[in-house]
Amino acid sequence: MTTPAARSGTGTPAELFFEDLVPGLTVDLGVVTVNGDEMVAFARRFDPQWYHVDQELAAASRHGGVIASGFYTVSLFMRAYVDHLLSRAAADASPGLEELRWLAPVRAGDRLAVRVDVMGARPSTARPGLGTATLTGTMLRLGPDGRPEQEVLRTRFRGWFALRPTEPGSAEPGSAEPGPTEDDPAEADPTGADAAEPDPPEADPNGADQAETSATRAEPTGAGPTG
Repeated sequence: MTTPAARSGTGTPAELFFEDLVPGLTVDLGVVTVNGDEMVAFARRFDPQWYHVDQELAAASRHGGVIASGFYTVSLFMRAYVDHLLSRAAADASPGLEELRWLAPVRAGDRLAVRVDVMGARPSTARPGLGTATLTGTMLRLGPDGRPEQEVLRTRFRGWFALRPTEPGSAEPGSAEPGPTEDDPAEADPTGADAAEPDPPEADPNGADQAETSATRAEPTGAGPTG
């Protein structure tokens, strides 16, 4: 019987463990094609702003047509992350996001290349048997030639992953000397209520946030309290 520590995020036997998520690793999460009907149905249910749901108003506006809710776009990222990484990895809970940016509008028919980069990894001292990985996810719109044209989404978050199970009779996972770790306060609470202080935002020489969200863009993409 597969133990919980050896199950993937979808419940199947895991083949990737914390030790495999080394800083510098890039995981290709495939290419997602945006389905227009699904995109609008999502917005009608969760984010019914006119530039997400009204074809006529959106076409007559500076947007030139309906654009996706930013929350729909990040949902596409999450599905690719589950399909191509969490379905293979011994994933536990996550303390949450540290950064989420919508960098350009997404439209029906767009082909988005998705990837995750491992930025950091360290064993947990608060949760023996687990390690914390800091990950950056990106989505890039592809042109007709299949080459990346524009980054449309960037997110930074943390995930907990089980250490590789040891052989019977050896030390328990996580009992080895953890090395130089500074434990994450968020690890004590999988809901993120005690989330660790996020890294400081990237510096901007102009004094403004580098990424454009719907609060500051000419083309709203679903960011902000109203989506």
